[in-house]
Amino acid sequence: MASSDKAGQLSLDEQAAALPKVARDYLEHVRTQKRLAQRTHTLYTLDLIRLQAMAGEAGSELLALQPAHIRRFAARMHSQGRSARGIALILSGWRSFFRWAAQRDLVPFNPVEGVRGPKVPKPLPKALGVDDAVQLASYQDPDADPWSEARDAAMTELLYSCGLRVGELVGLDVRPDQRTQAEGRGWIDLEAGDAHVQGKGSKRRIVPVGSAAIQALRRWLAVRSSALAGTAQLAAQQEAALFIGRRGARLSGQSVWARLRRRGQQAGLAAGVHPHVLRHSFASHMLQSSGDLRAVQELLGHASISTTQVYTRLDFQHLAQAYESAHPRAHRQEAPARRRAKESTGNRADQDGED
Repeated sequence: MASSDKAGQLSLDEQAAALPKVARDYLEHVRTQKRLAQRTHTLYTLDLIRLQAMAGEAGSELLALQPAHIRRFAARMHSQGRSARGIALILSGWRSFFRWAAQRDLVPFNPVEGVRGPKVPKPLPKALGVDDAVQLASYQDPDADPWSEARDAAMTELLYSCGLRVGELVGLDVRPDQRTQAEGRGWIDLEAGDAHVQGKGSKRRIVPVGSAAIQALRRWLAVRSSALAGTAQLAAQQEAALFIGRRGARLSGQSVWARLRRRGQQAGLAAGVHPHVLRHSFASHMLQSSGDLRAVQELLGHASISTTQVYTRLDFQHLAQAYESAHPRAHRQEAPARRRAKESTGNRADQDGED
């Protein structure tokens, strides 16, 4: 205990200097050869300081550690309240150190290889509330030029109406032709009110397009090429893409992200908006209204229904919040429903998956 207190009083540099030479050599290697950012190098250093302290408490030299030690260390960190994601990151740092040591024949094998920490819970997807989604879809920028406004409004409506991935959106053509089929792109059938989408794994699906989105698309198509001039107009007329930029070329996914983020800010939404937020919002609102998980799976193009089931957790969180805000006896103490919702969303450091 005294040694732990003493270590806690030392600066990071002093603790790093007290590490075994092999650990210091590794940190110098990653600093000079990998050219890590200072923050990343600091995290590597803290990982090795933690590993050395645990090895000392176990009565083992650093390079003599075995898989059983590593599993015990991971279990201890978990029992002390460290998050599953935090443990996974620490194990990754240790794994890199021993891989480097094994490459130099300093250890016969990597004791961290094959050791996994607690399962990292999948974070809930971030979705807009219904009112916020409608506010965004209905927003009109009075200061934007009509061409850009028509395009951005149509993209927003289509993303929310169909739950498309950004790659599926920019992959849409105005109408199908031989190249559309050959190059694996989708298209819009305004008369039928359908979007023919080329999804992940080259899987095609047909998604209904709402009336508001169809109206927005008709407004966009009316000015898509006619509002441009010169070579840009010629390029737009020859370009099959539904959504194009000022030069008449197919719009990129990065441009859609940037335009949507800006539109969300202009619409006054507090939450950050990007294409996948609208996909999550589409799925969540569909599930809240219909309760048909299988239909939502088909509309999203998920190969497995287990991927879609994450939205049932989001729907439950919504119902739990509605209950606690409305029921006269729900707010007397923290309800189990609220605790579970908090626990499932508490560690927001994890990134949203691109499902």
